[in-house]
Amino acid sequence: MKNIILDEVDRRLLILLQQDASLTLKELAKKVHLSSTPCWKRIQRLHDVGVIKNTVALLDGQKVNLDLTVFVAIKTKEHNIAWSEQFTEVVQTFAEITEVYRMSGEIDYMLKVAVKDTRAYDEFYKRLIAKIALSDINSMFAMEEMKYTTALPISHTEN
Repeated sequence: MKNIILDEVDRRLLILLQQDASLTLKELAKKVHLSSTPCWKRIQRLHDVGVIKNTVALLDGQKVNLDLTVFVAIKTKEHNIAWSEQFTEVVQTFAEITEVYRMSGEIDYMLKVAVKDTRAYDEFYKRLIAKIALSDINSMFAMEEMKYTTALPISHTEN
């Protein structure tokens, strides 16, 4: 996929939307010094080309009783397309898994899992290993969230 050319107005819009996607079109337009129609067209273009993937509400895990974040490092002895496709299908079925990455180095996959507590994690773990063969799982429980953001550093990128 080729990179999309973003000008300074696009960048400012993306920064604003990452900070607060509930801003009205009128508020956004004013902040980037455009009228509403050109502002809307820019935002629509950013959606159309896939720069803006989705607009969501971010929840506080503790306030919805998901107090425990677990990072799960997975190793597998299977390094083939069929197993990889099966793994991808399996992880899609678990709502507790919020992020999945295929890694380089000693770990094959890294999962981020949100659960209520260690008992809920143990139940998740048992369901996961029942669905797919894994050679090693290392679970790391987050003790404290020190920084969390979904915002990408748009102001630091260049075309």
